[in-house]
Amino acid sequence: MPDFIAFGIVLDDLVYPDGRNFPGLLGGGGPQTAFGMRLWSDSVGLCARAGPDLPASALDWLDQNGIERSRVIQTGLPTLRARQRLEADGRRTQTWLVPPHVVSTQLNYTLEDLHDACRAGRGFHLGIHPEHPRLSFITALAGAGALASIETFKPAEGPLSEEDLAAIFEAVGIFSPNLAEAVSLVGPGRPEELLGRMGCLGARVIALRMGARGALLTCDAGAHSLHMPALPVTVVDPLGAGNAFCGGFLVGWCLHQDLRTAGIYAAVSASFLLEQPGLPPFSTIIQREASRRRADLSNLF
Repeated sequence: MPDFIAFGIVLDDLVYPDGRNFPGLLGGGGPQTAFGMRLWSDSVGLCARAGPDLPASALDWLDQNGIERSRVIQTGLPTLRARQRLEADGRRTQTWLVPPHVVSTQLNYTLEDLHDACRAGRGFHLGIHPEHPRLSFITALAGAGALASIETFKPAEGPLSEEDLAAIFEAVGIFSPNLAEAVSLVGPGRPEELLGRMGCLGARVIALRMGARGALLTCDAGAHSLHMPALPVTVVDPLGAGNAFCGGFLVGWCLHQDLRTAGIYAAVSASFLLEQPGLPPFSTIIQREASRRRADLSNLF
């Protein structure tokens, strides 16, 4: 029974500003989140829907990294595929390479996609569309006692009402947008102001991701807050770092109920995703390096 569950698989074609292309990378947020969890827990699982075209190498990566995959379900539809184009200014543009009905069906998880045992885990993390957050699914998963951690797939297409935002915050334990997503939800302002607005609407634990500027973390309606710096690593590919951050943060919070520890776990998890195109392997070398990076960050506080 995995303690921590991540959701989703997409095969990404990564395109750099100079034209370099890395096709078919295992992505979609779920594997990256699971890697971030796996650095700190040996009980991690992935729930996803994929087609018969999912490469064996993708399943091999999950097996080799100790990520339970019994809920990676093969459907009759193609595996989700997307082009991820990185711009010179750091922006990323995603273009789906499969029809819209494939996207909606493959991402429309149900409770039947999960074992009863999986629904009794300690925590789960998934992305939502702000306009269609599927709160009934999240609430049902959390009903077994697991902590819900949520990130937004992208900025909101338009302003959400305070009632809609409050409903999202009520359903989840951890909310982790990036700066652009937070601004789209609660309006422009300094990062501290964004945290305050989300807290006033009921967000309990917030991890505001700010890229190279690190993250602002808060809980208990702002009674406890801190800035977690990003680790200084050579950035090769930012794709998936936010997902890994969320996975590490969820495990750290569930195990320790401490912002500082959860933030350190998150920052270390994210740092590994930045250093190469695609996913790194999980190994004893990676584990030792994660421990070293954790100690480095701990010494800053």
